[in-house]
Amino acid sequence: MADNWLTTLITNTPQEGFELAITLSRRGVRYTQPDTQVLHKLRPEYANDADSLTAASQVIAINFQTVAAANGYWRK
Repeated sequence: MADNWLTTLITNTPQEGFELAITLSRRGVRYTQPDTQVLHKLRPEYANDADSLTAASQVIAINFQTVAAANGYWRK
């Protein structure tokens, strides 16, 4: 993937920051497994597995920590 989609981690609100964290997480999966057919084939397995869903939430939380720090935790 050569597109330059991430130009900044700065967001206007925590909500936008959380949505960016989700995007970062999803993009990370796409970089790791670029074959969309494989992704769609595997989705039923992880979509119904509590451990996989917890791990996905953890990745989002870590990315949100990064975005929040970049935004000074939205303190003015």
